Amino acid sequence: MVEPAQHRKPTFADVEAAAARLAGWAVVTPLLEFPALNEQVGGRVLIKPEVLQRTGSFKFRGAYNKISQLPEAKRPAGVVAYSSGNHAQGVAAAARLLDVPATIVMPADAPAIKIENTRSYGAEVLLYDRYREAREEVAAGLVAQRGATLVRPYDDSDIIAGQGTCGLEIARQAAALGRRLDALLVCCGGGGLTAGSALALTELSPGTTIHTVEPEGFDDTARSLAAGRRVANDPGPPSVCDALLAPTPGELTFTINRGLVTGGLAVTDEETRAAMTYAFRNLKLVVEPGGAVALAAVLSGKIEARGKTLALTLSGGNVDPQFFATVIAG
Repeated sequence: MVEPAQHRKPTFADVEAAAARLAGWAVVTPLLEFPALNEQVGGRVLIKPEVLQRTGSFKFRGAYNKISQLPEAKRPAGVVAYSSGNHAQGVAAAARLLDVPATIVMPADAPAIKIENTRSYGAEVLLYDRYREAREEVAAGLVAQRGATLVRPYDDSDIIAGQGTCGLEIARQAAALGRRLDALLVCCGGGGLTAGSALALTELSPGTTIHTVEPEGFDDTARSLAAGRRVANDPGPPSVCDALLAPTPGELTFTINRGLVTGGLAVTDEETRAAMTYAFRNLKLVVEPGGAVALAAVLSGKIEARGKTLALTLSGGNVDPQFFATVIAG
């Protein structure tokens, strides 16, 4: 049974409450500025490196916010999550800190480093065939069998509020730097980070436009925003951005995003690889494909940066070492 709280639309107050729960557990990642990047694009670019977050992505924020609120009576039955990797690691790490058993349903072809890291946090990992099985059905069976709590990757009020603490920090850090943000670019899969950040920015920086960035061919959120309704991605070749391949925007996330988000951008795999290489060589940061798309949008000119102040997320850094070496080698 779906928990009633899942469908409740979160508010800015929920984001603030999540920040209080995460205090001392999540890393308050810095907001970085690089003169060479500013000169290259003709504006100011403020980068939020969630690659430095616990477990290497923003996903820890939402997972901890969700699991920390589980009633004591439900904790022994554990939690179940499905994920291609970053949500898996966030849930596993948060569950371990809170002494809650965790089982993660992961695609067999997920990057090996993400599977290994999830197991290293003490979670049980069950692999499935993403082309023949539905992860939601596999997870639902485990929840019914064990009486566990399902921790969804994005379509949950507590998850969205937790992810929103990233946007909350961006707004406050930019203000502390004396910067007025013209736009925020968010790496987008199911829309949880976008929705939570939009709640925070709309409250604290209402003049800032908010843009999703997705892989070309998987820009379901951008197309849904343009259509005013949820639309799905057409079948096609996969993208290197394994973390951003949600088939359609979440129901709850889209309810929030369609009212607060300006629009969406899409980048090619080639542009994403170029952004990964740029981040490594010039910013000294390791970024996975899905975490690099917002930077790719700026570097490729998908959004005008000249004379403006932009903020963007580098949402994750969990990349397979061999693949990363191939990318940066050109």
